[in-house]
Amino acid sequence: MQHMQFHLMIPGNAVKKLIIANLAIWLVLQLIVEKLFLGAPYITEYFGLRPDLVIERFFVWQFFTYILLHSMNPMHILFNMLTLWFLGSELEMRWGSRQFLTYYFVTGIGAGVIYIMGVVVAGLITGHAPAVYSVPVVGASGAVFGLLLAYAILFGDRMIYFFGAFPIQARYFVAIIGFIEVVTLLSVGFTGAVANLAHLGGIVVGFIYLMLWTRLNQFRWRKTGEARRNLRLVINKDKDDRDGGPRYWN
Repeated sequence: MQHMQFHLMIPGNAVKKLIIANLAIWLVLQLIVEKLFLGAPYITEYFGLRPDLVIERFFVWQFFTYILLHSMNPMHILFNMLTLWFLGSELEMRWGSRQFLTYYFVTGIGAGVIYIMGVVVAGLITGHAPAVYSVPVVGASGAVFGLLLAYAILFGDRMIYFFGAFPIQARYFVAIIGFIEVVTLLSVGFTGAVANLAHLGGIVVGFIYLMLWTRLNQFRWRKTGEARRNLRLVINKDKDDRDGGPRYWN
């Protein structure tokens, strides 16, 4: 995150609660309870996204809970939380808290679903379960990559200072990041320490969500006879929100 510069904003209620929840879970449950008292990764194994447990034992809650866990590497949670703060604050202000939280968790859960599907397909193609079949995935990066996509669509002309010195428009920056994720996934597959497929899953699910959201609002406006011109893919906050205003990680 020290290599990028975004508009620094005061985080909204949803972003603040997400950051506090993630930090509290990481510090209290993972670092203190799991590592110091339990001495084994029971919490991560039970609440991280493990393909074998999801497929064979139907631990479906892991699609949600893995988003709130992170690896023991502090840079993992630091990068995710700073990105959530910098990008999420502006998106929450534009959309409202309810719509922002919906998008955040839909992209995070959707990224997990795509990751599990990828593991299953890889197993069917190779004839054996991938090495990550029983390894938990943790992290909010799927949702964070969904935020990156939304930011690039809504604020595509904004300049991001890569490495703090090289200006690049947000849309091109996210396109480069997505390309790097694709190349990395093709080169290392499921053998790396980062769940690149979950990152790409967040982007894909985010795009589908925003397209459907836009089409739904277009239908509503046509039905009510309200004329709208130059409808953007990402719209303003909902009317109801205007007044409220060694883990395998991703």
